[in-house]
Amino acid sequence: MTQQTGREDLAGRVIKLADLVAYQAGAVVSRTIIDKKVGTVTLFAFDAGQGLSEHTAPYDALVYLLDGEAEITISAKPLRVKTGEMVIMPANQPHALRALKPFKMTLVMVRA
Repeated sequence: MTQQTGREDLAGRVIKLADLVAYQAGAVVSRTIIDKKVGTVTLFAFDAGQGLSEHTAPYDALVYLLDGEAEITISAKPLRVKTGEMVIMPANQPHALRALKPFKMTLVMVRA
C-alpha cells in the first residue's frame, strides 16, 4: 500500500475528496485526512483487482465510495458497492475489500 504525502492544511477550504487521492497501477493508495483520538478519515484509491484481505477492527467503520465499484465482504456476506453508496462495517466483524473496477473510497473510523 502506498501512502500519499503532501498534507497541506485542508481546513477551511472547499475540496473534492476524490481529487485528494490518485490511482496507481497495481496498487492501493491511501491518504489520511483526519487522525484524532476519537476517529480517523482516510481516503483510498484501489486499482482494479486490488484489495484488503480479511481482517477485523475494534471500531465501527463507514465506507463511502467516491468512484468506481467494489465488493465488500462482511462476515462472509459479499456486498456490491458503487459510486455514491456506503456500507457500515460493524466492529469486530471480519471484513475484506476488493476492487471490481478501480475505486476510490472514504473510510471513517469512529473510536468513541
